[in-house]
Amino acid sequence: MSENLDNLILEHLRMLRNEVAALRTEMHDEFRDVKLRLGSVESAVVAVRRDSTDQMGDALRQQMRIDQLAERLERIERRLELAN
Repeated sequence: MSENLDNLILEHLRMLRNEVAALRTEMHDEFRDVKLRLGSVESAVVAVRRDSTDQMGDALRQQMRIDQLAERLERIERRLELAN
């Protein structure tokens, strides 16, 4: 009887070990997938930040050009005595 009980316990322990090994493999595969997806998200965030920075640079250059044109216009108006 004791031998049967020992065999039954060993059989259950082997099944548990196999299930734990399968879960570990599954976790590693899913973790790899999560890391890949996180890398994609990080790349997308970098791209959005780069686009935002580029847009801010464009707006700054446009504003600087508008300021230069406004100064030129003021000088022209002063020379032609058109300023109020």
